[in-house]
Amino acid sequence: MILGTGVKIILKNSPSVLKIDCIIFPKYTILINMEIKTKEDIMNYKKEQLKEGINLHVIRNNKFKTNLISIFLTLPLKRETITKEALISAVLRRGSTNYKTSEEMSIALEEMYGASFDCGIEKMGDSHVLKFYLETINEEFLPSSEEILKKAIDMLCDIVFNPLTEKGAFKDEYVAMEKDNLKQIIEGKIDNKGRYALDRCIEEMYQDKPYGLYKYGYVEDLASVTPQELYSSYTTMIQNAKIDIFVSGKIEEAKIQEVILQNKQIQTLEKRQVEMTKNETIEEGTKPNEISEEMDITQGKLVIGLNVREETLDDKYITLVYNTILGGGANSKLFQNVREKASLAYTAGSNYIRQKSNIFIRCGIEIKNKQKAIDIIKQQLEDMKHGEFSEEDLNNAKRSIISTIDFIPDEQDTQISYYFGQEFTGEVVSPEEYKKKVDTICKEQVVNMAKKVTIHTIYFLTGKEE
Repeated sequence: MILGTGVKIILKNSPSVLKIDCIIFPKYTILINMEIKTKEDIMNYKKEQLKEGINLHVIRNNKFKTNLISIFLTLPLKRETITKEALISAVLRRGSTNYKTSEEMSIALEEMYGASFDCGIEKMGDSHVLKFYLETINEEFLPSSEEILKKAIDMLCDIVFNPLTEKGAFKDEYVAMEKDNLKQIIEGKIDNKGRYALDRCIEEMYQDKPYGLYKYGYVEDLASVTPQELYSSYTTMIQNAKIDIFVSGKIEEAKIQEVILQNKQIQTLEKRQVEMTKNETIEEGTKPNEISEEMDITQGKLVIGLNVREETLDDKYITLVYNTILGGGANSKLFQNVREKASLAYTAGSNYIRQKSNIFIRCGIEIKNKQKAIDIIKQQLEDMKHGEFSEEDLNNAKRSIISTIDFIPDEQDTQISYYFGQEFTGEVVSPEEYKKKVDTICKEQVVNMAKKVTIHTIYFLTGKEE
């Protein structure tokens, strides 16, 4: 666009960057190819304790036309409660005191200019997290003045903290339907063979430990759950869960705080003593635990669980770089050597689970190639210990990680996930600080970390013998 005499401004990628191609002012210097990041679009994060165990997180970012509100309930992973918690999450989305049916909820969302609601469940370390989201348009873009943000916050709080009940219990119909739905989810976990193999490897690594539990629970625990018992579990959960409320968008912190503190459901919540669950580690064995499981498949699924002996929080940044070199993308050692050069795998890569100090190598291979693939993978692990990777590999890995961090301000749910994840480390690190920590890592640090990596479990999902 042309602004005045000789001023040309091109918007690049996002509203947060202006690329000035050429500026000519009388008696002033000509500027060529200058990029300016506008201050109003810089992400700003602030956390405040509302009550003991209940926190408000405000992420102010002016680049979005929507506001995203999230409520996270964090509880210890326990076999006796995990199935009920998964069921509670499903029942809550069916209706609340003020929105008694899915239809009433849909109408209310539509009246907020097509707002959307969603919920989910995650394992984060040894914690079970119930997640609830509501996204709505920012009031600035409405044709008339309406308190959409307040309505959205009130609605989400009503869904989570003011559920529909009948005679001191959850509604029979909703519980029965969601028990059937949850049963199908649990039984359907075998449909995604790659994910199933990963879950089974984790289960074998963490036998009789919280992280080995399946996040949706167990079919055998569903049948006996009554609406009365489930509601009793819900009240206990709400009294004890760590509660984190996130609001992201073009918002005013003082206004958000006022709306939250005036909400009747928030006012009824009692303070609680919350200690983040300490993640249990697993002991290194003298030799890897090997498990094979048969299923009616033609492509084998190999998952190798690695232990990483991390001693400080900063070690986790080194492990992240290590994993990216090992199996983090198309240029990684696993992809290049297992898939491209040896042609043994359809897929080959690795994932780092930060909260548990584990790396999981995952490959889809022809069943007959199992041992060849394992041998080559073990060789890559040894090569890493001996520093057999280049400075280019290191720099590419760091650039890949930094590029991912650069995208955090571009997605509201990613912003929220980034800061919520830090609740589990007790360390608040801005994206800029995160990038600096990654950028300063040297080859020697990666090699030293490689020497602290050991194979714990080798799991193989194979076909049935004829």
